[in-house]
Amino acid sequence: MKIYLTAIIKAKEEYRNEVLKVLQNMVAETQKEEANELYTLHQGIENKNHFVFYEIWKSKEGLDHHNQQPYIKAFGDLVEEQLQEKPQIYLTEMI
Repeated sequence: MKIYLTAIIKAKEEYRNEVLKVLQNMVAETQKEEANELYTLHQGIENKNHFVFYEIWKSKEGLDHHNQQPYIKAFGDLVEEQLQEKPQIYLTEMI
């Protein structure tokens, strides 16, 4: 079963550029993953500190494997200091 994921990330203004750089690296690396069908990053128009990922995964196992990659763990390292709050993650399936 495919997994559709939306993640909302809110960077602290003073860390926006650093967070963006990490997020862009995640896109470049994740798009190489076999289980990934779509992985896009969006930035807020009204609030440039807000970022949204839209992702499609071939399977839950593929997403689980993705979450163990070093570039995802690097993102986890900045959550406490550089984000306004913990990312909001929505896992869905198409109906």
